[in-house]
Amino acid sequence: MKEYKLRILPLFEDDLNEIVDHIAFELQNPAAALNLLNDVEKAIYDRLSCAESFEPYPSSVEREHPYYRIKVKNYLIFYVVIGDIMEVRRIIYSRRNIADMI
Repeated sequence: MKEYKLRILPLFEDDLNEIVDHIAFELQNPAAALNLLNDVEKAIYDRLSCAESFEPYPSSVEREHPYYRIKVKNYLIFYVVIGDIMEVRRIIYSRRNIADMI
């Protein structure tokens, strides 16, 4: 089984920080924010050993590296595989217009 290296892009970190801050402060639910953070981290690390074993995310844009997704609660994590690197790029609320964002 191939083991991938992990690369997290700053855009993903910005997305995640915004989501966690919204849940913790605006919704006043820091426990839910922490749970989401833990679930996101676990989902990403669980996927590292099998990053290309899933169907690529359908895209209307031609891409050199297809997007893959991981669903965590109401959020979608998007990543690409470049050689032996799983590059995590975005986390987006699943009810938003995803096509406009990736």
